[in-house]
Amino acid sequence: MKELNVIVSTALLQIKSSLARSMFRFCLLANPVVNTVLLYEMFVNSQREDFLSYVVLGAGLMALWSCICFSSAGDINRERYNGTLSLIYMAPAGFRTIIAGKVAGNTILSMITFLLSFATTKILFDVRMEVAHPIYLLTAFICTIGSFSVISVFLAYLLTLSRKTQLYMNCIEIPVILVCGFVFPADILPVFLRPVSYVLSPTWAVKLLRLSVSDTFNIREYYLTLLILVGVTGLYILLGHFLAVVIERQVRIAATLEVN
Repeated sequence: MKELNVIVSTALLQIKSSLARSMFRFCLLANPVVNTVLLYEMFVNSQREDFLSYVVLGAGLMALWSCICFSSAGDINRERYNGTLSLIYMAPAGFRTIIAGKVAGNTILSMITFLLSFATTKILFDVRMEVAHPIYLLTAFICTIGSFSVISVFLAYLLTLSRKTQLYMNCIEIPVILVCGFVFPADILPVFLRPVSYVLSPTWAVKLLRLSVSDTFNIREYYLTLLILVGVTGLYILLGHFLAVVIERQVRIAATLEVN
């Protein structure tokens, strides 16, 4: 109960802090609108009957990735330069609990990106969109949010010891969008890139979302993709736990959380 209160309090504080930053507001509000317009113009003459799923889901996922992962990972950098990272790390509430609260706050805000992408498509292009399987879409959406949140926590742990957080964040944004097939099927990637795509949980989250809105819905393929997504996400949780133990030991030995 005490940890839950800390997570809720941290999430509320994180929401207020994130909304105060102009870059986060751009990622949250402008990014999905601009991406939706660009993707629509790219796909409108593609002759694909399901191109709207790539436009709405693609734009929403791109903005979601930017908001959840980059804000959560960037928070480590901001806490470091504010001189509060070591205080958070040694707080009685626990570093993992506080990070979970930060990720929860960013996740709640980031859900808006899908609504903005859908609204932009509806208002600007007046297209009709129907969801044939809302329960499966809701399940896929919840699993996607959970998977992205786990990655966000994993990145936050991974970048705790680094002084080049901003550089790494910029280096992974576009490659992940491309390799995981946010705006096109990952199956068309070059063969040598597919193993990289398959070990990243966003690849399966994107596929699960597309399957849930597909006209040719295949229940067996849906559950197989869901099982893989849960398995890969579970593996990330185990790796994150192991990483947290290693980092805690390294921090206590080297005391390298500060800027200098």
